[in-house]
Amino acid sequence: MAIDIGRRQFISAVCGATVAWPLAARAQQPMPVVGFVNGGSVDGSAHYAAAFRKGLNETGYVEGQNVTIEYHWLEGQYDRLPTLMADLVRRQVAVIATPGSIPAALAAKAATATIPIVFGVGEDPVQLGLVANLARPGGNATGINFFVQEVAAKRLRLLHDLVPKAVRVAVLVNPANESTESALRAVQEAAPIIGLQIQILNAGTIGEIDAVFATLARERPDALFIAGDGFLNSRRVQFATLTAVNKIPATYDTREDVAVGGLMSYGTDTADMFHQVGVYTGSILKGAKPADLPVLQSTKFEFAINLQTARALGIEVPSGLLAITDEVIE
Repeated sequence: MAIDIGRRQFISAVCGATVAWPLAARAQQPMPVVGFVNGGSVDGSAHYAAAFRKGLNETGYVEGQNVTIEYHWLEGQYDRLPTLMADLVRRQVAVIATPGSIPAALAAKAATATIPIVFGVGEDPVQLGLVANLARPGGNATGINFFVQEVAAKRLRLLHDLVPKAVRVAVLVNPANESTESALRAVQEAAPIIGLQIQILNAGTIGEIDAVFATLARERPDALFIAGDGFLNSRRVQFATLTAVNKIPATYDTREDVAVGGLMSYGTDTADMFHQVGVYTGSILKGAKPADLPVLQSTKFEFAINLQTARALGIEVPSGLLAITDEVIE
């Protein structure tokens, strides 16, 4: 009987070890790493990162539990991209996510033809060379297209509707961003049709933004158009303060700028775009291939006006404009 008990104990111990070993092995496997690259700063874009994580969560991935996210905030320093991408490729991260940054998407594509890339770009990704076809990308990249050119032209028209007496409009861009050219082209084509004269100003650092506003204080344009850019978007509080001090009506591309005191905005629902990039990133982690995931088109656009800022600037918002506004901030 003692022999039978000993045999059962031995078999149980062996079976238990057999079951426990693969569980322990799985537990020790490293979590997949997602390289998240954005042109802005963590302070100015934390809610966008949260939207990205929400998309990941919906596919079953939770940061710190079964996926690691490495956040790389460029803060407008796009010259860091080649080295950064080379490092991500060397370490063979599972996915490179570049929501809202054409320079980052192009740098990722130049660095690897095998690691999956999920982008969010404002220009045609076929023309950019990121994908072969919108319906079937065919390579290692896919993502979201959110129409910078079309949005920029409409935003300029809405600014004119809000400030009809404006003739001279300063346009602030980040020259380091490769999407600047297309945004400028859209504004330059739309301006004469509307009857506006534009002046191009460049800023890619906090100090350069201050210098631009020193120029604006001297030259007194009628309004300011701030082009979409990850770094410029992250400086929304700085812009709200400087435009208030200089009493200059300004238009932005995200509602978050209006929420902190900007006058008006029109553009893609940026948080939704980051969310969709998160969903695609999670789908790829689960086994989907970028080549088979069609490039999505943004369908959510937001028009927001800050009435308090309008009153401070002495602007009476036309009732017709209020009627089409998605969000009125008091």
